[in-house]
Amino acid sequence: QVQLVESGGELVQAGGSLRLTCAASGRTFSGYTVGWFREAPGKEREFVGSINWRSGSITYADSVKGRFTISRDNAENTVYLQMISLKPEDTAVYYCAVYNGGPSYHSWGQGTRVTVSS
Repeated sequence: QVQLVESGGELVQAGGSLRLTCAASGRTFSGYTVGWFREAPGKEREFVGSINWRSGSITYADSVKGRFTISRDNAENTVYLQMISLKPEDTAVYYCAVYNGGPSYHSWGQGTRVTVSS
């Protein structure tokens, strides 16, 4: 079973940038799709983007296309979420999770909080 830890969230001004990290332990990301999600105050958790570890295929939500970039470090077994041109509406707790063909994503991390001030 893979364990995930997110980090990198902090308070940033609108227009700023952050890079979030999703680090895996227990096993590698091989065979998984790694997803980033976010949960804003008072809202449901929403999909941000994902990367298929085997193919490298990346998908983004429309709300972040052109501003967020997912990348990976195979050697470090880590997935990154680079965020630029941040907006107050990007304020949320960001989570990573994995998917491997079951009913849903699983092995959620504890989340990392991103606050974008206007």
